[in-house]
Amino acid sequence: MHLTLLKSKLHRATVTHAEVDYEGSCAIDRNLLDAANILPYEQIEIYNITNGERFTTYAIEAERDSRIISVNGAAAHRASPGDLVIICTYAGLDHSEAAIFHPTLVYVDEHNHINKISERIAMQVA
Repeated sequence: MHLTLLKSKLHRATVTHAEVDYEGSCAIDRNLLDAANILPYEQIEIYNITNGERFTTYAIEAERDSRIISVNGAAAHRASPGDLVIICTYAGLDHSEAAIFHPTLVYVDEHNHINKISERIAMQVA
């Protein structure tokens, strides 16, 4: 059986740029890519907390320490500077791999500085 699991995420990142005329993608500060284990050109899902948009694109590298999250090309119509987004990647695993796998969860502040890195999401309780 093949399962698709969350591989990594950048949680509540702030969009710094939306560049319609730039080649399509999402530029992400190299530090954030490294912390979240996201490779340049890897497919990413972006969930815009601010406006509810959800879309697929790919990651490209932005300058290290720039704190840039730039949504580019057609996707720039779905995000604006200041929007809060969750950027996720997924991996296909077989059942035995999935049983021991833990995602990389990177939590950032409003300036895209890393606050915390974790492998688990707290259980939601009533």
